[in-house]
Amino acid sequence: MKKTFLTVIVFVLAMLSLVQAQDLTTTLTKMAGSAAQGYVQPVASGFGADLNGGWFHKSPQTKIFGIDLELGLVAMGTFTTEENKTFSASGDFRFSGGLVGSGSQAENIAKNIPQYSNALFPKQAAIDAISNTVFQVGISGPTIVGTKQDTMKISIPSKTINVNGTPYTMNGNTQRLDGVTGVLDGAAIIPLAAPQASIGTIYGTQFTFRYLPDVEISKEIGKFKYFGFGIQHNLGMWLPIPVVDISASFFTQNLKVGTIFESKATAFGLNASKQLGFAFLNVTPYAGFMLESSTMNVTYNFEVDKGNGVKETIPVAFELNGENKSRITLGLGIRLLVVNINVDYNLGKQNSATAGVFFAF
Repeated sequence: MKKTFLTVIVFVLAMLSLVQAQDLTTTLTKMAGSAAQGYVQPVASGFGADLNGGWFHKSPQTKIFGIDLELGLVAMGTFTTEENKTFSASGDFRFSGGLVGSGSQAENIAKNIPQYSNALFPKQAAIDAISNTVFQVGISGPTIVGTKQDTMKISIPSKTINVNGTPYTMNGNTQRLDGVTGVLDGAAIIPLAAPQASIGTIYGTQFTFRYLPDVEISKEIGKFKYFGFGIQHNLGMWLPIPVVDISASFFTQNLKVGTIFESKATAFGLNASKQLGFAFLNVTPYAGFMLESSTMNVTYNFEVDKGNGVKETIPVAFELNGENKSRITLGLGIRLLVVNINVDYNLGKQNSATAGVFFAF
């Protein structure tokens, strides 16, 4: 029951785009930094676009003091493209070794040495030499949002290695990285959902929060943490703005999964809205222009099997920036008694959509 509950929390609030942190962590341990960066980038961008969405659906009231409270859930989704589903890069890579006959990565590469089939060739020494060598390789294949049928491939150039003091030239070849496929299997959207509460109004200002109590995913990964804060201020408190309400907005948030992932997102700009109808029965079209940024920090251990039961752990850490730098938001809110429902579409480098359901008091 506990495992099911934790899985639901992770999926609903953030980790649908990462499937399960445990699975992704297992996958990342098979990849060096260059491969991992290309693999994770679509989620870093999609996550950032999601985090910066769904914050507003109307402007605060132009009151010195008023009670305006909303509690509910907001769902966001960033659309993927075909470009998001594959990547290619180049970089350093270390291959896992093992004993002769184990079918290790290093053994499969060693077989591209012409002399390998010779009975006197020192096969184990060659495998060990390869597993201790850093290769400059080409990396291509699916990203995390690619298909499960596609597998990451490592293109290895011709290279001379030293085996027991003797140089041997290894022919160029391509190896498949077993177990590294598109975890999200070609998903058309990277989803995210979060609880959200807003309270106002003080001098035309409204405060918005997103928060969840810490949840431990596993002892190996650590805790899932999430907090966001935002503020909107109706400029009509100070300026005579006709027809519509215009607000200045700022939002920031942080999402962390143990020591493995940490996402930060910030957005600020202007949004406008116009309420049509009555206090408890109305339609509110709204729009906004926001400047935004997001980052995802990834930290994990890349494990290399050097053979004979010896494993080497190589720390890997990198930061990815979200592609969205700005967005235009167009949406519509509907209030039916104490329920507010809103949907909007966001135009940016990566397009997204959000929807919210709130109880309003």
